[in-house]
Amino acid sequence: MGTRAAAVFFSMLTIASIVAVVAITGAWLAARTGRAAPWTQLRAHLGPSALWLAWLVALVATGGSLYFSEVAGFLPCVLCWYQRIGMYPLAVVLLVAALRRDPGVAVYVWPVCALTGAISAYHVALERVPALDVGACSADVPCTLVWFTELGFVTLPVMALVAFTFIAVLLGVARSHAAHG
Repeated sequence: MGTRAAAVFFSMLTIASIVAVVAITGAWLAARTGRAAPWTQLRAHLGPSALWLAWLVALVATGGSLYFSEVAGFLPCVLCWYQRIGMYPLAVVLLVAALRRDPGVAVYVWPVCALTGAISAYHVALERVPALDVGACSADVPCTLVWFTELGFVTLPVMALVAFTFIAVLLGVARSHAAHG
């Protein structure tokens, strides 16, 4: 697979993940306003596999970041490394949680997703407004360098932000399913 094809492939996965996050969040919000049926159905169908899906998201995100740095030759910046530090262990932790059927892992994973998701959001902002850089990045591999943009907005930090968000949402579904059987 060439670099361009990989960028398109991972961008399409990102779009699918955004759609899933919006749909799941919409169903959850509907339940909060008295329309519980969509959330109940979604939780019943998605809940049993939510931990495995969260692991798959972490695994694909890890594989994608390794592809873009090791195969495509995109040098990771400082903020990319912080995002990797958050994502790579999730591929292992979520596998163990899925094997053990332990939705309680969310308590440990949500803070990682929140912190590294915030780093991803800052990185996305830096790509759009380089003046926001407070000196966290090096001149050798600047955090403002955009290796590619697909569909007008999908970049590597956008992919990371969406992956952390999707993992957090899937863990919410897993916990809700476990609580409501």
